[in-house]
Amino acid sequence: MAPRKRHLKLATFNVNGIASRLPHLLEWLAHEAPDIVALQELKATDAAFPAAAIEAAGYGAIWHGQSSWNGVAILARDAIPVENRRGLPGDPTDTQSRYLEAAAHGIVVGALYLPNGNPQPGPKFDYKLRWMARLAKHARTLVDLPHPVVLLGDFNVIPDDIDVYDPKAWRKDALIQPEVREAYAALLAQGWTDALREVFGDEVVYTFWDYFRQHAERDRGLRIDHILLNPVLAGGLEEVGVDRWARLQEKASDHAPTWARVAVPVAGKSR
Repeated sequence: MAPRKRHLKLATFNVNGIASRLPHLLEWLAHEAPDIVALQELKATDAAFPAAAIEAAGYGAIWHGQSSWNGVAILARDAIPVENRRGLPGDPTDTQSRYLEAAAHGIVVGALYLPNGNPQPGPKFDYKLRWMARLAKHARTLVDLPHPVVLLGDFNVIPDDIDVYDPKAWRKDALIQPEVREAYAALLAQGWTDALREVFGDEVVYTFWDYFRQHAERDRGLRIDHILLNPVLAGGLEEVGVDRWARLQEKASDHAPTWARVAVPVAGKSR
């Protein structure tokens, strides 16, 4: 008999401040019921993370906070993520809270908030490229694991012109520079599958809309939130989506929750 499979919804959501967006986050969790969630831009210390409210919503959590900036977390529905790594390896002097790795529901989850890199050129752009090189090196240790692995989060990378409403208007931005696109393409070449692009093909899909001139309402956006699946997990990819309704709420984050539904073999003998 074919092995039993469990269907899981994996999501990433840059909340742009968890204190101010907590009601939005809780409403989205209740409405969409994702099984695993990566959060970015907590903009809160570890002590300020709203663990009790998230637990009351049915989610276990681990988090890596930072005062006023950055911050990432992993949530698991009806489970507690088991932490594997806190911080991206390769630079012991890097104190920014941008990477968290855990096991949840049988999946290795790498949750990341990649540096923005603006203004470019300059030190922030150099840091972005160094961070991407460190990510690529670590990702090589994950992609060929015999277990399901997902890297997901706000990558701050516009992979192709189809992923931005007006490529010419963004030509000087760090998110679209050739070095950044090449680094992202090299990451995929390790064997990762970009879940949204795999399913949407050449169809336009955005995950971020800034607060300028009603860009969300006019659907003038970017695709910068990505879900990358290793070959073991990519074989079970079923469906993807962007919960744009959450972005269209009053005082919402400028990102929309982005998700992929996957089928994962259940450990043990099938009946």
